[in-house]
Amino acid sequence: MTAPITVLVADDQALVRAGFAGIVTMADGFQVVAQACDGAQAVAAARAVCPDVVLMDVRMPGMDGLEATRLITATGPSRVLILTTFDLDDYVFGALRAGASGFLLKDTPPEGLLSAIEVVAGGEALLAPTATRRLIQAFTRLPEPAPVTSRAADRLRSLLTARELEVLTLIAAGSTNTEIAEQLTVSTGTVKTHVGHLLAKLDARDRVQLVLQAFRGGLA
Repeated sequence: MTAPITVLVADDQALVRAGFAGIVTMADGFQVVAQACDGAQAVAAARAVCPDVVLMDVRMPGMDGLEATRLITATGPSRVLILTTFDLDDYVFGALRAGASGFLLKDTPPEGLLSAIEVVAGGEALLAPTATRRLIQAFTRLPEPAPVTSRAADRLRSLLTARELEVLTLIAAGSTNTEIAEQLTVSTGTVKTHVGHLLAKLDARDRVQLVLQAFRGGLA
């Protein structure tokens, strides 16, 4: 039998935490291995049980989700999925820079939650088109790093093929591999190969970092 995807749920609201944990526990192929009510507990639990995915709230007492994300991704293999609402864009952007693998809206239906956990556990980043646009908007409001630079644009053109630039542009628009394949009239396997090349050439951890590099280079 395939081992279940292990999950840590971190949220300071007991009902919200219990709700997410309940959805995960009831589903086949998933297992909640720990819960935490603040960032410090989340970090300690992640180090103790090494879950595949951490569902991380942003605003929590004491250590918030941003700092907890930085510590978890810097010291272990667990991947972090941010629990958010759109009014937390700046916090979410900071968490992504800290190494989180994407966004999950708190009003996501149960099947969406489970799908998101699977995506992140599989090494992908979760960036819905709407979330991508909000990420870019938040990025433009930050003083550092500069939103678009000619050096970043030149670097992309020198490193990437024309097709890879196309794929990167579509990733930055929030397209999934399937959607990219449809738009470029290629197979999803070919798209996955291009994404792998992009990650390697741009030294990016996941699709979130690809989006940021695309934005700096003027592709988004």
